[in-house]
Amino acid sequence: MSGHNRWAGIKHKKAATDAKKGKVFTKIIREIVVAAKEGGAQIEHNARLRKAIEAAKEANMPQDNIKKAVQRGNGEIPGAVYEEMVYEGYGPAGVALIVEITTDNKNRTASDIRKIFSSHRGNLGETGCVGWMFDRKGYITVNKSTAVEETVMNIALEAGVEDFKSETDSDVYEIITSLADLDKVKNTLKEKNIEVASAEISMIPQTQIALTGDDASCMLKLMNELEEHDDVKNVYANFDISGEDMEKLDV
Repeated sequence: MSGHNRWAGIKHKKAATDAKKGKVFTKIIREIVVAAKEGGAQIEHNARLRKAIEAAKEANMPQDNIKKAVQRGNGEIPGAVYEEMVYEGYGPAGVALIVEITTDNKNRTASDIRKIFSSHRGNLGETGCVGWMFDRKGYITVNKSTAVEETVMNIALEAGVEDFKSETDSDVYEIITSLADLDKVKNTLKEKNIEVASAEISMIPQTQIALTGDDASCMLKLMNELEEHDDVKNVYANFDISGEDMEKLDV
């Protein structure tokens, strides 16, 4: 999990910076549109839409933008038609990657993603080639600077989490839950005045590939370029880079 939490930390810091520039709005709007289309516009009956709107508010998206995205999703106003796809493939040193896509032009997106992989010593594979290496779980992080480990761990375990991790070279505590328990655990932490840094559905790797040197640098560049693509919703990978090596790399 250490590779996962280190990239997650980078991703959330970047998201905070990008949010100030409005760069995350495109991805959030697409998620709202798709969520409203699939589950309806009533957030009390649509958990996916509720989470997307929460993300929009955290990014300080104007309420009017949120409203229009919901309306586009449920067909009240016209807009692009989005498709969701999943690409699987390999990065440097055989690292497994899963890339979740939301696009209005799958041919364009497929070409872009293939080029990004090949530019960083990777290649796309067949559907299912790496998916079996990951488990879909709830994933929560709490910044170590905001809470005492024993307190967070006790609250998490009492809430029925599947795992709790505190890597020595990580800035966060990691909490792994079942999908069904994600919101319950997040809300329990908040009720106990524990500030939650992130709470999301994630693909947790069963095993990891340790990377150093050029492999590590190339892998992070691949992750970064994938994350920055407008059509990419999520990227999951099973690499591990030590905290010491991570500090040396320009990410």
